[in-house]
Amino acid sequence: MEGIVIPIAIFGMIAAIIIVPRYFKSREREEVQRTVRAAIERGQPLPPEVIEAITQDVRVRQINSPVRDLRKAVIWIAVALGFITIGYFASWDDGDGWYVGLAMAAIPGLIGLAYLAFSLIDMATRRKSEA
Repeated sequence: MEGIVIPIAIFGMIAAIIIVPRYFKSREREEVQRTVRAAIERGQPLPPEVIEAITQDVRVRQINSPVRDLRKAVIWIAVALGFITIGYFASWDDGDGWYVGLAMAAIPGLIGLAYLAFSLIDMATRRKSEA
């Protein structure tokens, strides 16, 4: 039974980590759109600050920064450490769980290291351009 439940739980958690934030962000956008629509239908002018706040979110997402890459790196490395921890605790019974945990941690760990490298490279190039 554990051989079925554990993989389903792991992949379910990964899906939840990806899907839940996107769902709530989508709901937030819908609420903002409803508010703007209601204001326009009532004939109220939209202040420039509101338009700036609506469009700012899109622009921020398009611009990568060293801090943003560093945050992504920390998250991916934490996911990898979580898989390693699962493997460690799963290895108490038969010893093979350790290798499974390490194997599952390889992909998010390497993605985290790549984001860390991007962050460090970006910081170094920004320092050179400022000097």
